[in-house]
This record gives sequence, C-alpha cells and structure tokens, in this order.
Amino acid sequence: MVAGAPAATVSVRWDADQAVTQLYSAHYRPLVRLAALLVRDVATAEEVVQDAFVAMHGAWRRLRDPNKALSYLRQSVVNKARSVLRHRAVVEKHAPKALPDAPSAEHGALGELERADVVNALRALPTRQREAIVLRYYGDLSEAQIADAMGISRGAVKSHTARGISTLRKLLEQTT
Repeated sequence: MVAGAPAATVSVRWDADQAVTQLYSAHYRPLVRLAALLVRDVATAEEVVQDAFVAMHGAWRRLRDPNKALSYLRQSVVNKARSVLRHRAVVEKHAPKALPDAPSAEHGALGELERADVVNALRALPTRQREAIVLRYYGDLSEAQIADAMGISRGAVKSHTARGISTLRKLLEQTT
C-alpha cells in the first residue's frame, strides 16, 4: 500500500497496471505487425502501439467493459495509424523538393518486407480497403470486430473488403 493513498485508488491503479501488463505481453507484437502494415514503418508502428497502451492505462477506470480491452486497443491502433498517415500526407504536401539522396536506414531495414508482391499490392490500395483486408486476413477478425475497430458498419466492411480483394487480385496478376 502507498502511505496516505486511499485503498480504492491503489487497488484500481494496480488492476490497471496488471491488466495492461498482461495485454501488453500477449498482444504487443501482433498489434505492432498490424500497425506496421497500416503505417508502412516499423518504428512508427511501435510508437503507435505504445501510445495505444499508454492511453488504455490512463483510461482504464473509464473502460466500461474490461473484457473489451483488446478491441479498444485495436481501435486505438487503427485510429492512431490514421492520424500518422494524415500527418504524413500534410508534411509531404508541404515539404520542399529535395535532391535525390541515398536510401535511409529504415528503408534498408524494411527492404525485405517491401520486396513482397503482396505488401506492395496492399500499399496500392486505398486506406479503408487496406485496413479492412489487413484486419480480416492478417488480424483474423470477424466483420463485426472489424466494423468496431474501424468505426464503420458491417456492410461497409464487406464492401471495402470485396473491392480490396478484387483490386489485389488484379495487381498481383499484373506482377506475375
């Protein structure tokens, strides 16, 4: 116990610490892989996932159903990935034209991942289609879970997934 702290505060804090620690050890890597496919950068994906866990820890007492914590984390990761992509788009839009230079270190680190035809085809998809396909086939989530994570209806999930699969099929047929 902490001296001078109310017992309820310490108990809730400890529960949040324990719950988030368990979620972190069980789901950190899959969430980083999910975020990496969305933001196309492992370092940024790790930051996104870390931010999601920190936000969950801070909001643990406000979480209505602790059994939905993983769903909350997935939705938080998807939303934070969207924010990163929006920020990148603004930065790229206003970035000065630079002279061509050597590839960055992160480019080399992701080189193996970028060589895969499927990943390249995923990158060509619109954001919502890519998110729906990654959550469905990589995350192995149901349509209801995907709809919850993306904040859209199940019908929209079906539509984005079907369009994405069709586009992927065409892109992969062109590369072979």
